[in-house]
Amino acid sequence: MIALKLDDIDVRFGGLQVLTMCRLSVEEGEKRAIIGPNGAGKTTLFNVISGMIRPTSGRVLFFGKDITKTPSHLRASLGLARTFQITNLFGSLSVTENLLLGLQALKTTKYVFFKTMSSFPEMISNALTLLAAWGLEDKKDYPVRSLSHGEQRQLEIILALSTKPKILLLDEPTQGLSTAETALVVPMVRSLDSSTTVLFIEHDMDVAFQMADRISVLCYGNVLAEGREEEIRGNRRVAEVYLGLGDRHA
Repeated sequence: MIALKLDDIDVRFGGLQVLTMCRLSVEEGEKRAIIGPNGAGKTTLFNVISGMIRPTSGRVLFFGKDITKTPSHLRASLGLARTFQITNLFGSLSVTENLLLGLQALKTTKYVFFKTMSSFPEMISNALTLLAAWGLEDKKDYPVRSLSHGEQRQLEIILALSTKPKILLLDEPTQGLSTAETALVVPMVRSLDSSTTVLFIEHDMDVAFQMADRISVLCYGNVLAEGREEEIRGNRRVAEVYLGLGDRHA
């Protein structure tokens, strides 16, 4: 089943054309990497999918449902979650408190202001179960600002997963991470449940190949090539445009 489909997406900002007749189709349960040079339109593509900007033309289909004009908060309620390039966490709150905010986001209890969080033991239990499952249980009472950058990235992904999304968008999940920190995030993405469709932007091709089932290469606002690792590595156009290796094929 097709989880996400972009039909001829155009995005223009005044006279600047960022995406041009962009087409993308992602199968349910697939892990798809979006790679490409700076300025290729990767983040704009994510903004279109998540509803942060509306395309100039074209359609966004979520499991066959046209969500092109659906606001971002309603896309979240449909089962679309996203992380960002810059970590969006509450540094002074604990790891558990951050996760509880995520768990509460799509529940009616988010409108309850006269009860303490301890009044929701099931939610607390769910938070601790998630932290244990992803290896952060021992940091549950730590303020988030005390975590390493890699651990904060892990927590952000756990936060996104707490909403049980059908599609998860990861915007450069390994950006700024050390080799050791990247080693925490890569297996985490690979081990995500096959019921969750994952689409992520990644600059490091080696990391992208480790995490993805398939790769889409974006260039000048359009999909230049798609395929598995061996297909992308052996693609001359990708080498010339993305890797700058045109002379080696002369």
